[in-house]
Amino acid sequence: MLSTVDVAALDRLASLKRSDRMPVLFLGHGSPMNAIGDNEYRRSWQMLGAEFGSRLPRPQLILCISAHWLTEGWWLTAMDRPKTIHDFGGFPQELFDQQYPAPGDAAAARAIAMMVRQRGAKPLGLDVDEWGLDHGAWSVLKPMFAQADIPVIQLSMDYSRAPEDHYALARQLKVLRERGVLIVGSGNIVHNLGQMQRGAAGSQAYDWALEFDQTIGGYLQQGNLDALQNFQKLGHVAKMAHPSHEHYLPLLYAAGAVDAREPMRFFNTSFQGGSISMRSVVWGGA
Repeated sequence: MLSTVDVAALDRLASLKRSDRMPVLFLGHGSPMNAIGDNEYRRSWQMLGAEFGSRLPRPQLILCISAHWLTEGWWLTAMDRPKTIHDFGGFPQELFDQQYPAPGDAAAARAIAMMVRQRGAKPLGLDVDEWGLDHGAWSVLKPMFAQADIPVIQLSMDYSRAPEDHYALARQLKVLRERGVLIVGSGNIVHNLGQMQRGAAGSQAYDWALEFDQTIGGYLQQGNLDALQNFQKLGHVAKMAHPSHEHYLPLLYAAGAVDAREPMRFFNTSFQGGSISMRSVVWGGA
């Protein structure tokens, strides 16, 4: 049951009209070059975007959790015009020239900050000028929603917290789906840049990468979503799949916002460079 504070926060989201329940996405984003390359990943994001407003309800707001915004505590972007952040190096100028001028929604950010609680009952922090939309967000949203006319808010992740803390926070986001909010987790189920292969050999995934990807994929297919937060118990394959696990955590935010028996589908189930799983998931709207 929602607390009095939660109800008050939802009332402040009155500008977001009640809607059909929005799907939830987890998108494997991989290399930033996928944002501009003519490849299967970018094309799949374009096709998925085309489903919204036709087969799927059109979002009123996008809440994106990217692997690339790590903070102390949890924060929401709360500016009206979030900047496009090019948080990478060594890529062609064309990639740095990319902009995604989607508006923010400061009022919705304030309402969500009141509604969602960190451990210790603290509201989420509000960032009014420092961050914006990093490449984990805009590299997938730009192909999906090229008009950049849907407001976007990013939610940061406190990397110092245990996986179960991220999952618990994510469960509070589920109610937003009834208000036209599309929740998007952007990371990778397997992400080990140190083992990444270059060139033609890059299509052959490592055995440990396949094992971890298939194990997590099995949990998802079975609706065993609670098991996702215990990924580190998989031992060596988990450590190889995630020397650091910031790219895995967005999966917990997506899974926390859905029901275990909710219909889901995979797409982009291949690997980049042998050590980056591009497996992506759509829950709902099946």
